[in-house]
Amino acid sequence: MFLNAMAWSPDLIWTVIQKGFWFIVVLGILVSFHELGHLLAARWVGVKVLKYSIGFGSKLLGRQIGETEYLVSTIPLGGYVKLFGEDATEALAPEEQRRAFSHQSLLAKTLIVSAGPGFNFILAYIIFAGWLATGAPLMVPTFENLTPVVDAIRPGSPAAAAGINLGDLIVQVNDKDILVRPELFEAVMKSNGQPLALRIRRDGQLKTIVLTPGAKTIREDGKDVTVYYLGIEDASPVIAVVESGSPAMAAGIKEGDRVVMIENQDIHLWSDMTTIIKQHPERPLHLQVKRGSQRVSLTVTPRSEKATVDGKEVTIGKIGVGHDGTLLHASNPLMAVLYGVKATWGWTEFIAIGVYKIVTGEISRKNIGGPLTIASKSGEVGAEGASSLVFFIAILSVNLGALNLLPIPILDGGHLLFFLIEAVTRKPIGERQREIAQQIGLLLLLFIMVFALWNDIERVILPLFHS
Repeated sequence: MFLNAMAWSPDLIWTVIQKGFWFIVVLGILVSFHELGHLLAARWVGVKVLKYSIGFGSKLLGRQIGETEYLVSTIPLGGYVKLFGEDATEALAPEEQRRAFSHQSLLAKTLIVSAGPGFNFILAYIIFAGWLATGAPLMVPTFENLTPVVDAIRPGSPAAAAGINLGDLIVQVNDKDILVRPELFEAVMKSNGQPLALRIRRDGQLKTIVLTPGAKTIREDGKDVTVYYLGIEDASPVIAVVESGSPAMAAGIKEGDRVVMIENQDIHLWSDMTTIIKQHPERPLHLQVKRGSQRVSLTVTPRSEKATVDGKEVTIGKIGVGHDGTLLHASNPLMAVLYGVKATWGWTEFIAIGVYKIVTGEISRKNIGGPLTIASKSGEVGAEGASSLVFFIAILSVNLGALNLLPIPILDGGHLLFFLIEAVTRKPIGERQREIAQQIGLLLLLFIMVFALWNDIERVILPLFHS
């Protein structure tokens, strides 16, 4: 493994450096905004702030400004704000108590603790509202279409040849349970082209179909990569969302329409449709849709939009439709302000449901990612351009805010849980009970971190040594 690492190409080494750089940039922005929330709330209620640090560990850089020391520390995996009088058992003079955190009212302490996650949601809202204010559409995903039901099949693909039908529910691959689409696609990608036994449910009955994935070569991170497919990885060309004021709405396209033909070309997959549309900005396209039992002929003219492809700006066509989730499009800045709230809430709900499904086992825990996954993704979106990077920061900011509100002692949500118990019982939790709870919370957090790191190693590191 070490020899493989020594044999990395200069391009691969440069890619790793780039991903590390963008990881520090992304995490630095998220952490600084989170801790800024704690700092500003503490100052607003009159609590003295001793330290504001980006990162953990020993001091790398630091400067004292007023009564607060601002630090950049060596471990860039978080940050903290140190408040005066955090320890409730610490003896303080009467004149010092008014500046101490432990001597504040329950409402003031709740405000300080909740301000960190709150600022993460505010950061996401600012980005989403700003995104919408530019006139660009914004998709908010849902879990409704994540079940591994076959709703599109590419003609001539391994799935079509093996007899997979539309509506089949894939429940197992090689005797391993499949709960969501990403698990199915991951199993296909890891097959290395070997035959797969798919257990499917069709019309209430279980059936096993054995098929061999197809292979194709794509360009990724400057090198050729072989990927495997069944031909069911794409979505069906069924319109789930029609953007208000869009070319699709002007053409009479409706939610539920299934696009079956564009310019006399048969359409089987969502990508078939979008590929043609992207290639014809400002050019009328004749299409046929299936609406109920009828076929309806329509003409739509895609609007022109700028996009970044392989680092270059190009003009593409879009008609304003979506196949999954909720598509938001603000017609003016005021609507952007309102839709920004809807986007932030939608992404928060999506993440909260995802966490619940992971805890209950409805989604594989293999979907938990750690710092290496974030670093890898940060590098990818950083290479795509500023807009992709900013949008990625917004999504991660919602993640950070939501996860920090989990009722785990040592996280902000754990402190808020203590405050809730105190509000109900009219007395604070005992020091010993709080200490035990925090130790349990620390162990749980360490377990999650180790689990996420192991997933990172399998997902990010091991492929590098085998490349």
